[in-house]
Order: sequence, then structure tokens, then C-alpha cells
Amino acid sequence: MADEILNEIMQQRREKLAALEAEGVNPFHYTEYRRTHTAREITEHFEEMDGQTVKVAGRITSRRGQGKVTFADLVDVSGRIQLFFRFDDLGEALYNRLKLVDIGDILGVEGYVFKTRMGEISIHVKNFEVLSKALRPLPEKWHGLKDVETRYRQRYVDLIVNPEVQATFLLRSNAVKAIRRLLDDKGFLEVETPMMQAIPGGAAARPFITHHNALDIDLYLRIAPELYLKRLIVGGLERVYEINRNFRNEGIDTKHNPEFTMLEVYEAYANYEDMMRLSEEIFTTAALATIGTLKLTYQGQEIDLTPPWRRLSLMDALREFGGVDTSKLFDFESAKTLCLAMGIHVDPRATLSTLINNLFEEFVEPNLIQPTFLIDYPTAISPLAKRRRDNPEMTERFEIFMTGREMGNAFSELNDPIDQRGRFEEQVREKSAGAEETHPMDDDYIRALEYGMPPTGGLGIGIDRLIMLLADAASIRDVILFPQLKPERAGEEESEQ
Repeated sequence: MADEILNEIMQQRREKLAALEAEGVNPFHYTEYRRTHTAREITEHFEEMDGQTVKVAGRITSRRGQGKVTFADLVDVSGRIQLFFRFDDLGEALYNRLKLVDIGDILGVEGYVFKTRMGEISIHVKNFEVLSKALRPLPEKWHGLKDVETRYRQRYVDLIVNPEVQATFLLRSNAVKAIRRLLDDKGFLEVETPMMQAIPGGAAARPFITHHNALDIDLYLRIAPELYLKRLIVGGLERVYEINRNFRNEGIDTKHNPEFTMLEVYEAYANYEDMMRLSEEIFTTAALATIGTLKLTYQGQEIDLTPPWRRLSLMDALREFGGVDTSKLFDFESAKTLCLAMGIHVDPRATLSTLINNLFEEFVEPNLIQPTFLIDYPTAISPLAKRRRDNPEMTERFEIFMTGREMGNAFSELNDPIDQRGRFEEQVREKSAGAEETHPMDDDYIRALEYGMPPTGGLGIGIDRLIMLLADAASIRDVILFPQLKPERAGEEESEQ
């Protein structure tokens, strides 16, 4: 029945399309339409614009009235404004053409600004043009797009019918602009590094594999830009950053999308203490630029971004929240025995890093609600971080946690090529033993370090998760315009309308 109704409506719209063409009107406008104002500019500056002739353009989202008077709502990217059409002003031909306009059509409108007797700021229309005819109806006003999967798949409709969705992506844009401005003002240089890499590195994750026909080699969509950005530090670009996509062949849930946006920052002659201060500055700058406060509510939880944030060592956190005997976490067999005793599943392919992460996710992560720097990770699970000067079994590394999830990762970068080669070789041994998320030896990166890399602080922040926080979004798919979804089944789109 739903399909039949949809088909009938679309047929009626095609008949109106044909009627417009018969009148000599092109329903898909060729020429530009020069707007003088947006809807918001008119409503915000009504006192000085009362009686002024304006030209606006946008989508018709509702219409009402009968006989010789019609009201309609026009929406552009700035907001909504009411339109007032009257037979006596437009004449018979143009007023009758209004009958061929449907909700969803895009119009260009010229008229003067006034306020109705009900006190609503409106445009008294003197002329209008159909700029684009909508052949498919929008979802009904009151139930809209019910199916969440359909909302993500048809984001173009989601943006039309749900103003709060547009607001989320405007917030995202403004947050990224503010972060760029902050880093630019600090003298950082924005750069771009390869999306396709011969050797995936910089993180523990499974990559997507592709093939370059001309070179006849497999390439990998990058899981992180880290090793290329640090090559630039070696080359003398002392402050660099990149805001771009990473790709990881992993599961999809409310916190993960296989294609996501990261900010990575590297600063020569800095360390992880400097990166902590920069992290606080990035989060607070983005918050103030978008929501105007450092105190916010995320999914019912009150969060305070005001620095300084708590610092807590990973081992102290495992002891505090899980009662874990952390002395057993410095070799694989002891950690495995501990995990089994505490009821933690041990995968046959697990590494020491995996076991510590499993303990952390079970006992600690859900309890880190307020902004926290989780510091000082074991060297065995931090192959790119510099050892702590007072304890070589630990590294100068931290991760940012809040709302029970990781938001960023940083360290004093390992710049000793001998130590780095040894850690890479250990990863190669783990890979040979079945660890899928470790990677091959990157000899060129070692060669770069052998030319000398200054002491460096590095930082990565997940932009999508930052926007989730600021927009109070429950799922990462709410802040990615086109998240990855399962393939659409034939006929599925019509049944979900």
C-alpha cells in the first residue's frame, strides 16, 4: 500500500512538471538566482528592512490557505521565513502557477518585507520562479524519518526535515575551524600525508588493502598519518598538523566507523606534558567556539572541561577501579593467568597489549567520566613512545578519556632509531605469531630517525568523538555525514518512506 501511494504522488508531481513545461517554464532552472538576503538576515533585522524589497531562495516546507490568498514557509540554510501570496498582486497566470508548486520544491521569491496581523515577519510576494521541482515527496511532517538506518542512508532528506541535524554539522564545521585557527596562530603548519601507504603503521589496527595496477603492488589505506608526520619533523618542519581521514578495517558500533577523522599534531622540542596542555586548549577552544561554555551535558552526564584535568596512571587506574595486581602485567604469561583468574576472555591470538586493554575496558574505561589524562603506559604496548627516564619499563604516554571513552592519544615520541628498530622487530615477531593488528618493519622510518629527530611531542584526537561530545550525540553516525552502512536491499528505500 505504501508503495502504491508513493507511486501515485510521484505521478501527480510528474504531471505538474509537464504542466509547467507546457507553460514554457523550465522546472530545473538554468540561470543563476541572485539572492539579496537570507531568511535569518530578514528576521533579525526586520526593523531596518520593513518595506524593503528582497529576493530569497529556498525549499517550500509547508503551505496553507485557499482562494485568493496562500501562505507558505520557505527554508534556506539560515532558517525559515513565511511567504504571503495574493491573487491581486500576482495576477491570474502566476497565482494559478502556484497550484503546480509542491512541498519540497525550491523557489526563488521576490517581494517586500512586512509583518502580518498575527505579528509574523513575512515576505509579500510580487514574483516567484520555480528553480527546481521535487519529484519525490518529503516524509510526512509528524513522523518524518522514523528508521534510523534510513536517516543515515538518506542524509540529504535527514538534513531537510530535521533542523537539529543541520545544526550538528554546522557545529562540526565551526569546531574544526576553531581548532585550525588555534594551531595556525601557534605557528603550526597544516600538511597532507599519503592516504595510500606501502606499509601501514602508526597504530594497532587492521588496514584495508587495495592494489595499484601500474606498480603491481598492494597498498593500504592509512590507519594513521603518524610516521609520515614525524618524517616531516626530521625534515625540519618543527610544528605540523593534519586533520584528515583514517581507515581501519574494524567493526561498526556507536563509537566506531571504519572511516573517521583524526587530528594529529607534532611539535619539535616538546614532550607529552606539552601535549597535555595543548589537548586542554584544543578541547576548550572547540567548546567555547561552538556551545559557548566549558560545562556541558552529555547523555545526561554533567561534564566539566575546565583545566587542569585529572592525571591518573594506567596502573593506578587498574588498581583503583578493578583491584588488578598490576605487577603481573609486564609479561604475557603472567598477564594471561591474571586475566583468566579475573574472568577476562583470552583470545588465542592475544598479545600483552590486548590483555591489558581487555582489563582496562572491563574495569576502568566506563568509570572515566570527567576529563582524565591516563598516563604512563608499559613500553610493551607503546611501540612509538619514549621510555620514561626514571623507569624504562614505562613510557611517557597518555590517553584522553571522558564520558567513558577514549578521545585522544599522545606521547613523547621515540626518537632513538636503535630502540625503535628493536620494538618494530618485536612487532614483527608478534605478527608472525598471529597478531593481526601489528605491522611489518618500516625500514624507511628507521632510516629517517637515523638522520636525527629532535625531541618531539605528538598528539592525536578523534574529531568525530569530540563532536559527539559537543553535540550530545549518542552515536558516531550522528556526526558523520555519510557513515558506512550495510548495502541497501532492493526495494528497501521505497518501503521505508
